[in-house]
Amino acid sequence: MIIRLPDEGTVVDGMLVGVMSDTHDDIIKTKKAVSRFNREGVEQVLHAGDFISPFMIDTLKELAAPLTGVFGNNDGDRPLLERKSAVLPNMKIAGTFARVDAGGIRIALLHGNDRELLETLAGCGSLDLLVYGHTHRPEVRRDGSLLIVNPGEVYGHLTGRSTVALVDTVKRSGEIVEI
Repeated sequence: MIIRLPDEGTVVDGMLVGVMSDTHDDIIKTKKAVSRFNREGVEQVLHAGDFISPFMIDTLKELAAPLTGVFGNNDGDRPLLERKSAVLPNMKIAGTFARVDAGGIRIALLHGNDRELLETLAGCGSLDLLVYGHTHRPEVRRDGSLLIVNPGEVYGHLTGRSTVALVDTVKRSGEIVEI
């Protein structure tokens, strides 16, 4: 998405980023998340871990946008998850951490089960967006200029809410969306 700012006449390269986590093998709710992202015109998807089984890759391949994901603490067959995603041109699982540049912002993506690492990244000052999962609790907040987003859980069994997040890279804002 290219946006022209009216005051300055400047062109800003921005995009809508879809954020998801903790799909936990729930095919039905993951399909709903994929459908929502496709309907919203999301241009990049970030998955903050806990795909669980390699068959989830088959569900996620319906995304219209490229997906970058990381492993969570419950991802079982990591080698097979990597192999299945590697054959798809728009999907990459980057291990336990990913640094992504999208829509003009610098993003760190991790599952979030290492609290010390999460706090260190939040305080480093070189990021615009920090995305994590693991807690299953949706959150969008600011720490100075850093936007921190936890999309909650797609599968919804722990909290009773199936959620994802949408991040606008121009406004530098995020919202939690029920699916």
